[in-house]
Amino acid sequence: MRKIIQLILFLLLIVIIVIFYITYFAEEEKVSITSIEKEDQLTIENENNLIKNLRYEVRLDENKQYIITADLSEITYENSVEVVKMQKVVAIFIDETNIPITITADIANYNNSNYNTNFSNNVKIVYTDNIILSDKMDLNFQNNMITIYGNVKYDGLKGGITTDNIKINLITKKIEIYMDNKKNKVEVETK
Repeated sequence: MRKIIQLILFLLLIVIIVIFYITYFAEEEKVSITSIEKEDQLTIENENNLIKNLRYEVRLDENKQYIITADLSEITYENSVEVVKMQKVVAIFIDETNIPITITADIANYNNSNYNTNFSNNVKIVYTDNIILSDKMDLNFQNNMITIYGNVKYDGLKGGITTDNIKINLITKKIEIYMDNKKNKVEVETK
């Protein structure tokens, strides 16, 4: 009887050792695999990559979607953040109303971590029957703001506006139209 109890205790000890080994040493192997992936990432960070016909589709929440495409893109890393420098860009932002805002530009810088995008050179924004032309536009998802600036010209069904800046809050839909120099006035033309 004593030998049977000793045998059971010995087998129990072996099972505990095996479980201990699998639990702690298997974890260590996973950690080493992760560190190898990080080392590969660091190598990739130092190299810039050119990609043709790149497309990102981002679902911001249940009702909002952001799609951006470019004819030619270069993936770079700035402060460990992936920034995609794009050429010949078309972006579509769809909010809860399902009416798209289409943005085209010659150049854009897309931050892959927060989806913020800076458009420049021949920026054109189309929303239903409204068209805005400008030199630059910033789409900031962290602050839920669109900032359009630099030779801004708006053309809509009821008229047009020439200004230096337009800011649009994506949540409240509040729009600010203003000039850089307070002495200058926003030009409004009715049809």
